[in-house]
Amino acid sequence: MFAPNRPVVTRIAPSPTGSMHIGTARTALFNWLYARHRGGTYLLRIEDTDRERSTQGAVQVILDGLAWLGLEPDGPPVFQFARAEQHREAVRVLLSKGRAYRCYMTVQEVAAERERARAEGRVLASPWRDREAPSRTNAPFVVRFKSPLSGETVVDDLVKGPVSFRNKDLDDLVLLRSDGAPTYNLAVVVDDHDMAVSHVIRGDDHLNNAARQILIYQALEYELPAFAHLPMIHGPDGAKLSKRHGAQAVGEFAELGYLPEAMRNYLARLGWGHGDDELFSDAQAIAWFDVADVVRAPARLDWNKIAHVNNHYIRLADDRRLAALTLEALKRAGGDLPPDAEARLMATIPLVKEGAKTILELGELCRFSLNSRPLVLDDKALALLDDDTRARLSRLALVLGAQSDWTPPALSAGLRAFAETEGVGLGKFGAALRAVLSGGAPAPDLAGALGALGRDESLGRLQDALSRLR
Repeated sequence: MFAPNRPVVTRIAPSPTGSMHIGTARTALFNWLYARHRGGTYLLRIEDTDRERSTQGAVQVILDGLAWLGLEPDGPPVFQFARAEQHREAVRVLLSKGRAYRCYMTVQEVAAERERARAEGRVLASPWRDREAPSRTNAPFVVRFKSPLSGETVVDDLVKGPVSFRNKDLDDLVLLRSDGAPTYNLAVVVDDHDMAVSHVIRGDDHLNNAARQILIYQALEYELPAFAHLPMIHGPDGAKLSKRHGAQAVGEFAELGYLPEAMRNYLARLGWGHGDDELFSDAQAIAWFDVADVVRAPARLDWNKIAHVNNHYIRLADDRRLAALTLEALKRAGGDLPPDAEARLMATIPLVKEGAKTILELGELCRFSLNSRPLVLDDKALALLDDDTRARLSRLALVLGAQSDWTPPALSAGLRAFAETEGVGLGKFGAALRAVLSGGAPAPDLAGALGALGRDESLGRLQDALSRLR
């Protein structure tokens, strides 16, 4: 029976067999939020019993992913494989209580019985369930759980509501393999008990396991945790999330230029919400979150919403942090960067970040300021530089050279005053000036581009273009 007043302890329990999926990240977030909301503890268990696929590199992917998301656990990780002796001790207890038995069926016998059971619409039945084990035999065996043959097991799920399973439909699952290795359902129960986990919050693909695990809890006389099975995350088309929908792994979202605080905000909205609030801080999410408010229907990944949320947090982010992230992304992409790239980014980012949905986009918006002189002008830019425009830009270069205040507002006023003096609108030379300053790359408004580049670089680019065209 679940004790409602016990201290709240949640856990995230990924397997280190590949990349950290976005669904795992959402599960980690909900466990973290609920623990923080209830003043409890949030733990990590690495379920590394699949020794062929579990690697130290994959463990590090999990640790790095949680660290990037800002969801690091409140204690050192527990490694399931290292706890095999505790799992085997639990099996010895079950054997002594008559709640488990040794099954000597061969692989061939199990396959044949499974076929008969499938044809007859029942679960596999072992002839060793109520038979004495042979004396003095070296025959290999597995240890099976002795499931009750009647009644129901109810998973009183905080998300799904009560879900009933007929016990006769639950087979006598294997607890220990013939090599003595514990199986998943046994290990999970023992580990969650020993870690004092009060709330098992996980994906609803584990719902069927919950009934079997409850029976093991009861047989071992362990206190039951509360269960909450979260809806799956689907692609925008409602189908199961797959590679064709784009990024799936936490590392991919990081490399695409999403900020961790944006991912926390967005993932919190996948299956849970607080009224119509779309944008909220961690503190607000912690104050509002209750796992009982998670919806039952699958959530859908929405790239437009992710972009909207990420743009919000880019606009709020510290410019120095953005410059470091942008520089890192540009280095990954390859290509030459000037020695003072970070300083140029610091000057440019405040002027362009409102239009960036990702760090990668921010890098593209800053690219004009990073290009080395002399810029290569394409045919479109060269066509703008007719004789009249070149003469006008020459006069503008003199005016700009005398400009003392090089801030965007002052530069904007200076450009307007120059246009009035020339008796033309900004459109008469603005496009050409932009081409000369940016080399055709995306750039902010003219005053912003000049301000980002600085006096020396701006005037140098102007002179480069005009001298080549003489």
